[in-house]
Amino acid sequence: MTVHGSGLPGFHGDVAVSGGRIVEIGKVTGEARQVLNADGLVVAPGIIDNHTHYDAQVTWDPLCTYSCYHGITTVVMGNCSLAMAPAHREDREMLAGVLSHVEAIPLEAIQAGVNWTWETIPEYLNALDQRLGINVASLIGHSAVRRYVMGEASQERHATDDEVAAMKAIVREGLEAGAVGISFERNLRHFDWNGRLAPTNLASEEEIFAVAGVADEVGRGVIQFGGDRNISTKLAKASRRPVFYGNITQQAVAPDKWRKQLADAESMMRQGHRAYQFVMPRPGDLRYTLKTAQHFDAMATWKNVMLLPLEKRKELFRDPATRAKLHREAVETPMDTNRAGDFTRRWDLQFVFKPALAKNQHLTGKSVAEIAREQNQDVLDAFLDLALEENLETEFERREVNSDQAAMTALLTSPYTVIGQSDGGAHVVFRTDYSYSTYLLSHWVREKEIMSLEDAIRKLTFVPASLFGFSDRGLVRPGLAADLMVFDPVTISPLEPGEAHDLPGGAKRRKQLAQGIEWTVVNGQVLMEKGKHTGVYPGKVARSSAA
Repeated sequence: MTVHGSGLPGFHGDVAVSGGRIVEIGKVTGEARQVLNADGLVVAPGIIDNHTHYDAQVTWDPLCTYSCYHGITTVVMGNCSLAMAPAHREDREMLAGVLSHVEAIPLEAIQAGVNWTWETIPEYLNALDQRLGINVASLIGHSAVRRYVMGEASQERHATDDEVAAMKAIVREGLEAGAVGISFERNLRHFDWNGRLAPTNLASEEEIFAVAGVADEVGRGVIQFGGDRNISTKLAKASRRPVFYGNITQQAVAPDKWRKQLADAESMMRQGHRAYQFVMPRPGDLRYTLKTAQHFDAMATWKNVMLLPLEKRKELFRDPATRAKLHREAVETPMDTNRAGDFTRRWDLQFVFKPALAKNQHLTGKSVAEIAREQNQDVLDAFLDLALEENLETEFERREVNSDQAAMTALLTSPYTVIGQSDGGAHVVFRTDYSYSTYLLSHWVREKEIMSLEDAIRKLTFVPASLFGFSDRGLVRPGLAADLMVFDPVTISPLEPGEAHDLPGGAKRRKQLAQGIEWTVVNGQVLMEKGKHTGVYPGKVARSSAA
């Protein structure tokens, strides 16, 4: 069955491909160099992952693993203001450091894996275009642009009028070269390994509006803005371009917050603003250790301690005076539910996922609150004592978001939301949200039946293609690029995550593959067959249609 991508009912028909494009649909006759027998399977457009951080990884891993295992044929990177271009030689360390810290990517992997051969955005895009497995689209990261223009001052002060003009010129050049938009962030927990804020956080509203306005001036590109909803909402109202201004999650600690956010999204669109919010279909089972956890960074003492080398960190975790301060912040102080990503103080929702020592295996699956009760301890003491006993190797898991079926049904089926924001390439040690596509198709479509297969495919393909200006992708239609996935709707699903030590320098990451996808086709060539790479590299830089 062919599922077209438009939301229309699926139909039986052959799909013929030639020269990297779809040339015919229906009853196709004649000779073919290769025939894929898709009887009993679904032929659909390749999935477009609309929010990733593969900016560094793609330079050594042109497949963007492990997204390619989940039917994804195009990724959009450069989000949250973070990018690898433009970059003077002296900018490289800072750009690598802020990408590493904000997105929890091992710094040693970036340092070992990236071979810097570019300076400008056009040079970066051209460098990527030499060898790609899947298609890659890039936003222009405001932090990188700001650093390129202002140097060290980008992390210290507002920009002058001349500096803003220089930023606008760089953004214009990038958009004309094929970048698909501009990204910004206002998040005071986003800083480099020296504790210095990402450059975008130092920008005034006037600078943000001026730089974002280039997209309106040239008539192409989207705007992505994370963090401050007040600024991003004003930006969405001022611009005539598509603006991605946040995400909506169902949260156990704020059970009705998603309703207001969804109502706000609907109101914005009914007023005619092209303002979009993401919804992630996977549950929020974020895993972390006290080597890597970021959700404590909103608390001053925790932030300072978590930036220290590991031995000093452990020393302070043992120190009674420091522990008292940590306790006040993480146990006694109520959570600000308006600050997305803040630590929830819900110790009953922090679970031991994987103890490091055999003697502690009986704690697997228990919450920190439950362990504290059993041991007659304070929750923070139980948490830190376990982590210290296991040399900070204990894997914990947060189970706080996107688990309520009624809420998720409303969010995923709403015409006012966009499914995605996987953060592929980021948080590699503990998250596998790049599997959101196979999770949606298995859990929400097949098992829970909250939406039709056709509508799910539309939201994964045609919707992002339309928003990002990919006029040649996102549908099974003659004349369009042959980006396809062929899968079994009865068996498609993500597999249980494991571990891989395949990053440059040997750093580990979580690895999640999928089942039920027979073939993934990129630009007319079979990239993946039954979960194996065929050895070809047919991907391209997916540039904006106007470029």
